[in-house]
Amino acid sequence: MEEVVHQISARFPCRENLIRQLFRFYGEDDIFPPAVYLYGHTSTGKTAILQEFVRYITGTKCAFLNAIECYTNKIFFETILNRLADHTPTAEHGYASVASVDCMRDFVAHLQHMHNELSYLIVVENAERVRDMDHNVLPMLLRLPEVSGLNISVILVSDLPFEKYFIRTGLSPVIKVFVAEYSKKEIAFIMMEGFDTVRDELRSNLELTADGSTKHALSEDEVQKRVKALMELPNGFYENYLNIFLNMFFKVCRDLKELQLVSFECFQKYCEPVLDGTIASDDAMKLWRHIAKTLKLALSTIYMRMGSVNQEMLRPTQDSSESLEQMHTMKRLAQNLELPFYAKYLLIAAYLASHNAAKEDKRLFMKYHGKQKKRMQSVNAKAKVTEKMATQMGPKSFTIDRLLAIFYAILDEKAGLNCNLLAQISTLIHLKFLVFASGEGSIMDGSARLQCLVGMDFITHIGRMVGFNVRQYLCDFF
Repeated sequence: MEEVVHQISARFPCRENLIRQLFRFYGEDDIFPPAVYLYGHTSTGKTAILQEFVRYITGTKCAFLNAIECYTNKIFFETILNRLADHTPTAEHGYASVASVDCMRDFVAHLQHMHNELSYLIVVENAERVRDMDHNVLPMLLRLPEVSGLNISVILVSDLPFEKYFIRTGLSPVIKVFVAEYSKKEIAFIMMEGFDTVRDELRSNLELTADGSTKHALSEDEVQKRVKALMELPNGFYENYLNIFLNMFFKVCRDLKELQLVSFECFQKYCEPVLDGTIASDDAMKLWRHIAKTLKLALSTIYMRMGSVNQEMLRPTQDSSESLEQMHTMKRLAQNLELPFYAKYLLIAAYLASHNAAKEDKRLFMKYHGKQKKRMQSVNAKAKVTEKMATQMGPKSFTIDRLLAIFYAILDEKAGLNCNLLAQISTLIHLKFLVFASGEGSIMDGSARLQCLVGMDFITHIGRMVGFNVRQYLCDFF
């Protein structure tokens, strides 16, 4: 078992404890637990580890399915039976399943006729959707060994804690396994392990520029020179880059896949001056000045998958024509979103809440806030350099109550607080324009704290679409 654990851990660093725990539950020739609830944030490796893990369990039939795809009980039950029986519906047989099952009773009856010499494992992703099925589906899934007489287990995989969505009495006990988010140190280690892959991909991109098919084609000699410089880059060079990158991005994004994607795009710009010989690989200060604007632009569009927007935004901003093109890009991005009217105002309110101090809300949004005495201390405090402006220092967290208070203050018309309005906040969170800083999943009780991730140019264009001057309500600009 130790050898297998090390093999899987080599593919999934920093997850050895989870892999050992799975082997304790599903070791060879052992009786499986009836149900295991595996939960944690997205991009923590839950599904990928399970798919790799089941390959090493001998004598076990496994069925992986997604509860989102199985939107009816019939599809849910038949998908499980098909995959446990290694049956794939095809056109030759009219896409018929191994059995026609309409209810839980028929499903259990088919399970009872399966070979009891084998063990069975059912993995259900997005398991919180099971609560929307018939009331007897979840209780019976947790008791399948008892009702079927098989050595069978159900692994429910979800991003949400069990108690939040399965608040029901009379359920059988469930083993709960929490998969923690990767720490900053673990993310740096995992990304550092992929340096060879990053370098090979960059080399492929460089070699493509030699055939003249790209806009900025290079000569064969220049490509070979850059490839040689790339392959000679030490591990410390990439490690220094990751430290810079994670110091900026880790506060607003913990998703490993997103970080790997954006990191690769920015690394191409980071090592460009090193490959062409204009900056030495050990000159950290010049490299930081070269990459700073690119990282800030990437930070404002990290979750926005709008075609080639990221690539357009990551180009160097050295002349006014390119800066103008970036403004047009942000304008197109804002227009293509087609957000509802109230959602646009909610997003503006979230940006103002993230980039203004709470103590300034009265002066900014109340008509009769009283006079403010000008003191030399406050005048000097407002004489900020660009790096110390609130809009440049990153978003601060805010409460739902403060968000709604600003929303009603800047909205000209009256709007009631209803489910539709709260649903639009959830939509902005789903689009990754807002993220939870704490109290995830508790929008209704008002205890959650959020952060706004969109950039200044983007929110300015959103404001223009509804006729609202965002800069007028930012402390940095008055």
